[in-house]
Amino acid sequence: MVDTPFTIADRTFTSRLIVGTGKYTSHAVMAKAHAASGADMVTVAVRRVNISDRSNESLLDFIPSDIFVLPNTAGCYTASEAIRTARLGREAGLSNWVKLEVIGDERTLFPDNEALIEATKVLADEGFVVLPYTNDDPIACRKLEDAGAAAVMPLGAPIGSGLGIQNINNLRIIREFSRVPLIVDAGVGTASDAALAMELGADGILMNTAIAGADDPLSMAEAMKYAVRAGRLAYLSGRIPRKLYATASSPVDGMVGR
Repeated sequence: MVDTPFTIADRTFTSRLIVGTGKYTSHAVMAKAHAASGADMVTVAVRRVNISDRSNESLLDFIPSDIFVLPNTAGCYTASEAIRTARLGREAGLSNWVKLEVIGDERTLFPDNEALIEATKVLADEGFVVLPYTNDDPIACRKLEDAGAAAVMPLGAPIGSGLGIQNINNLRIIREFSRVPLIVDAGVGTASDAALAMELGADGILMNTAIAGADDPLSMAEAMKYAVRAGRLAYLSGRIPRKLYATASSPVDGMVGR
């Protein structure tokens, strides 16, 4: 069995697991968890890192040079705010890539899809590689593709909730019609959630709280690494169909006494 590379825009990654940088007890623990996860892309909130003054210690100092940094616009509630934050990250030398977040509700942290589509179009036209965090809505994902998104990132459940994949059918529909990579973002709580997302056909998965908030972040990071690999392999293998009744594992035809 030969898998296709995990490629977004013009960049290919070795791992299909993308991890975050928030909520860790220390930068040192974060760095060890990243290493245990095997991820080669991490996301960093532009507005929560002092990118203009590098004289003081920053979490960026704990990210090895061979790990790709994906800036994100966490904490933005309007399209203009997100656009401005993405431009700031690029001007500071982080990247012309952006995990685009435009939050529409402070309590649920659900995305504002209308503003997200607007910001995606503006940034894509400016040459950004845009990875928008969106609801698990097939129509919104299609509109984001049309606006120039390099990937779509529907949530599995609300950010930090740990509820796992809540809408399996929508993710299947998004997978069927998506012309760009599908990355499940947010809501994963444990390894089985990650495996399920990959079994549904996701090209990758992004998580933060599930690892950073675990009692043992290093062990959870390693568990997620294997879960993503197992889920991808299961998806490529093609699962057996679900049936209402049992099917004998050992055929009865040709058995002695029959």
